[in-house]
Amino acid sequence: MKRAAKDPSKAQTAFQRGLAALAQWVEQESGQPPRKAVVTLPDGTEAKVGVWYANQKQRRDKLTKEQLTVLRELGAEWA
Repeated sequence: MKRAAKDPSKAQTAFQRGLAALAQWVEQESGQPPRKAVVTLPDGTEAKVGVWYANQKQRRDKLTKEQLTVLRELGAEWA
């Protein structure tokens, strides 16, 4: 079964979830989250923002310009 053109992929959904977690971290704590950092999102689920952030940094050469821009706006100097 094909996905509709407007449905986000799993990767896009995961990236958006990670961004939400990072934005929450920056608002509450500021700065780069440590690897073990976890935040509770508004929907009640927990997100391992530290692991997600480290993975984005490690794989930054595979991110789009838009993704890098958003990360830079949230304080990721490496983006």
